[in-house]
Amino acid sequence: MATFSDRKANEQLNTEADRVQRDDVADLLDRQQVIEDRVRKSGKLKRFSTDIRLMFSMLQDYWQGNYREVPWRSIAAIAGALIYVLNPLDLIPDILLGVGFLDDAGVVAACLAFVESDLLRYAAWKDYRTESQTLTNGD
Repeated sequence: MATFSDRKANEQLNTEADRVQRDDVADLLDRQQVIEDRVRKSGKLKRFSTDIRLMFSMLQDYWQGNYREVPWRSIAAIAGALIYVLNPLDLIPDILLGVGFLDDAGVVAACLAFVESDLLRYAAWKDYRTESQTLTNGD
C-alpha cells in the first residue's frame, strides 16, 4: 500500500503553490462546485468540507478585492491544494479504492496547517462583517 507522509504532503503543497498564477484563482473559483462534490464523495476528504468551503470563501473575497489582509503565499497555497484535489491523476491516482484520496487529504491538511492563522483571521473578519451588515440593515 502506498504511503503519503507529512513531508511529502508539504513538498507537494509547495510545488503546487509555486505554480499558481493569479488567473488560476479565477479558474478555480469557477470549478468550486466540482471540487466540493469530489470532497463530499470522498471519505478521506469529507472531514475537510467546512475548511474547504472557508478556503473558497476567502479566495472569493480575495479575488473580488473585499479581503486583502492575507499574503499571496497563503492564497497560492490554498489554490494549489484545491487544484491538487481537482487533479484525479496526482501522486496517488484517485481511482485507487481506499488510498486514492489519501494524498489529497494530506495536501489539504498540510495547507490548513500552513494557512491556519490566515483562515482564523479571515473567519473573524467575515463574522464581523456579517454582524455589521445585519446591524446596519436593522435585522
